[in-house]
Amino acid sequence: MAAWSRLCCGAGQILLRNGTISACQAAKNEPFKRFMSEHRLFPLGPSRWNWHKFKDYFHMYVCLTGIPIAISIFLINIFIGPAQLAPIPEGYVPKHWEYERHPITRFFARYLLTSEQQEYEKNLHFLWAEQERRKLRMLETQVNELIQNRVDYQHQYYLPYTNAKYVRKSAQIEKDDDELYSSPD
Repeated sequence: MAAWSRLCCGAGQILLRNGTISACQAAKNEPFKRFMSEHRLFPLGPSRWNWHKFKDYFHMYVCLTGIPIAISIFLINIFIGPAQLAPIPEGYVPKHWEYERHPITRFFARYLLTSEQQEYEKNLHFLWAEQERRKLRMLETQVNELIQNRVDYQHQYYLPYTNAKYVRKSAQIEKDDDELYSSPD
């Protein structure tokens, strides 16, 4: 490609001057000339590679997620639409997500969010756990006050020692040995 453009540029200039020289003679006789702009400065600056990469990734993820989500929301609004009020049949207890009007909020309420009853019970458990901690802290301060008043040793640091695990192991070893050596041969 570069050779053809050189031939064409050189041949075109020589033909304009003389009018009779061929392209091969023009390539041999005339050196290649570049026609650049008047400003021959290349401005130096910081790289914009990160910015362009960010734009590319952002555009890709918007196209991968945003467009399908927008299409699905559009189709849900067109084909399903909001819920209509209807009387509740006898003996039927509605689920907590059935009180939502829009199908997308019903989906979130059913699969992603917790119900009001669950939130209430979680709050009650939190209050119960805090009350138990408070009772333990009060008991601990009472024990520490009694220790200081009576100048007593700190018996809450006593760790009881039981060797039941080792007794069970040794009994199992003795049982295995008895079975091994008492076999009739």
